[in-house]
Amino acid sequence: MSHPPRKIAIFGGTFDPVHLGHIHLAGLAKAALGLDEVRFLPCRISPHKTASIPTSGGDRYEMLRLATAEIPWAVVDDYELHQPGPSYSFETAEAMAQQFPAARLFWIMGGDQWEALPRWKHPERLAKTVEFIVLARGDAPQPRDGYRFHLVHGEHPASATAIRKVISNSDDALKWLDPAVVNFIQHHRLYRP
Repeated sequence: MSHPPRKIAIFGGTFDPVHLGHIHLAGLAKAALGLDEVRFLPCRISPHKTASIPTSGGDRYEMLRLATAEIPWAVVDDYELHQPGPSYSFETAEAMAQQFPAARLFWIMGGDQWEALPRWKHPERLAKTVEFIVLARGDAPQPRDGYRFHLVHGEHPASATAIRKVISNSDDALKWLDPAVVNFIQHHRLYRP
């Protein structure tokens, strides 16, 4: 009797910083699809966020590691941090397919990313490699021909952009961060003006 393939979801992003919303949404996706593993992949350089320079890859990786340390289904993967240039999703997905040839691969994304997907580099190659998990806040995104997708309703009020803006002068932002991440940020004096 053969076993069903492992279900592995890829959750890429800048995670600058990782916040409880990221963890919550990954948990929703895991529960909705019975995922075995969610791989958090911090990107080295996002092709969609070229205007801002993120916190170092090492610091973002460490914050992810701290935030997921007690979550058995979460894996922090530094693959994209070691790639030259921007991180393109299709390349990452193809590398994960080679690393896990027997797995069923998924790609976690927000509804806004789903809408922008046709403008990504080689979205058709990404679609051949993964099934999409689209996290929607409101209206359901429209399916696309040739793209396998699963809709998961859920939201979280945390925003990494908002957290970075207020973290140096507001304890309010800290409620959206894992305590170990808060300690790391304070110890390394990240997000200071």
